[in-house]
Amino acid sequence: QKLVDQFQDEAGPPFFVLSIKAGGTGLNLTQASHVIHFDRWWNPAVENQATDRAFRIGQKKNVLVHKFVCRGTVEEKIDAMIEEKKALADDILKGGAEMRLTEMNNDEIIQLVSLDINKAKTDQE
Repeated sequence: QKLVDQFQDEAGPPFFVLSIKAGGTGLNLTQASHVIHFDRWWNPAVENQATDRAFRIGQKKNVLVHKFVCRGTVEEKIDAMIEEKKALADDILKGGAEMRLTEMNNDEIIQLVSLDINKAKTDQE
């Protein structure tokens, strides 16, 4: 908390380096104007929670979020997976999650959560 208080002070340090897990645990970092994700996380909610530390009550600045992804790296693969997860969530939640899920029949629900073995094999080759 002492380090957070120092960062939050106008005369404090100009940046605060945290792991994504530490940055996502209940901190208020309203002095931040930039959030930089150097190491992407598999779960988009974890990244969003870390980003939200700068978007707390009392934030008066515009906050820019930067995510570094280099071609050909594991981070690029994680980024693609995150985008696929977001697209799937958006597809499911259009019109409200409860309504969409309750409108699905058993076959549609099974299709949603089933492993596509052909796609899994293709990605391995």
